[in-house]
Amino acid sequence: MNISDSERLSGLLEKNNYNLASKITEADLAIFNTCGIRQMAEDRAYGQIHNLKKKYPKIKIILTGCLANRKDVQKRLKKKIDFFCEIKDMKNILQTFDSDCDYLEIIPKYSHSHTAQVPIMTGCNNFCSYCVVPYARGREISRPAEDIISEIKNLIKNNCKEITLLGQNVNSYSYNKITFPELLKEIEKIPGHFWLRFMSSHPKDFSDELIEVITTSKKICEHIHLPIQAGSDKILFAMNRKYTAEHYLNLIKKLDLAFEKNKPNMLHSLSSDIIVGFPGETKKDFLESAEIMQKAQYDLVYFGQFSPRPGTDAWKLKDNILKSEKSRRAKYLNEILKKTALLNNQNYLEKTLEVLINQEKNGFYFGRTRTQKDVKIHLTPALSLARRGSDADLVGEFAKVKIIKANIWNLEACLPER
Repeated sequence: MNISDSERLSGLLEKNNYNLASKITEADLAIFNTCGIRQMAEDRAYGQIHNLKKKYPKIKIILTGCLANRKDVQKRLKKKIDFFCEIKDMKNILQTFDSDCDYLEIIPKYSHSHTAQVPIMTGCNNFCSYCVVPYARGREISRPAEDIISEIKNLIKNNCKEITLLGQNVNSYSYNKITFPELLKEIEKIPGHFWLRFMSSHPKDFSDELIEVITTSKKICEHIHLPIQAGSDKILFAMNRKYTAEHYLNLIKKLDLAFEKNKPNMLHSLSSDIIVGFPGETKKDFLESAEIMQKAQYDLVYFGQFSPRPGTDAWKLKDNILKSEKSRRAKYLNEILKKTALLNNQNYLEKTLEVLINQEKNGFYFGRTRTQKDVKIHLTPALSLARRGSDADLVGEFAKVKIIKANIWNLEACLPER
């Protein structure tokens, strides 16, 4: 979401005659679009701002993103920041900009031509006890469906191949009685050959209707990111997640059955988020997260070590688990992930799949499958020679490849000879 916000911010500034400096030290204005999900990201921002202001005191600095509205941050940085601005109020950075315009209406400067991230909502109403997002971004606001459709149509017209819908909780999208499954159906109708992804989904809102739409769609990719956060019902309750481990596993079973019914010859993948070391997490609670991982057979998991966030309910709890123990628990879960990821990747061997090629480097192409698998694509010497000088036309395009090797974190493939 922060990447998408930065693209809109770049679009706003360039529209108003600001040019990107080649180096931050040459800039007149530096804007820090911050993330406050974990302390590490917060500390990195403090360090960079401190060093920049110390060495180049004349540079004007604006702080936006997750940290901008926090009183403790404003107090800490008041002598170093010239303007604090919530991301939804980025229009206020320039007084010349239309003050009535919603920031999601700003035309972004996309980072890539063939893949784009399109926000459909912002904010969150869930108030998970560890999460600062509802305080940093405010309550849920869904973007008008016609604006989303218009942006995607324009992207497809300009040869974009992959669209990712963004939101803190995309499946709670609702605008003028249009739900998230209905929005997906409308996007499905847009002509053209493109892939559609979305993130993130909250398990409590992952409906049977949504499962049906996903598993019958030709454009929605067969990869689901469904954060579990913890395998213990006690910890899930303390996190205010509003579902149980059993409910979560039932969702996975429903997804598997629906894919088997509607796309029987296609592989699908599942990724998740897990927080280790939440206050009060016992060894038993932690092992229940390990058990969930064994049952879910994830392709990828993003592990986060609990980091207390000011203003959240969990901030009031005692962070009673040592950092070294959090690291040990994350490493333990990662060893489980390595095994399931490799087993899942071995299912791709000898299969011919469509990939979206993202770059060419050192004689290899690098791409991604519909199931979000990274693929390193080998070229034979003869094929490499034949394509020399024309490689760039495959970057940003779909190509059929044959999978020849399965690694833990990626696949390797070859392009067929022409």
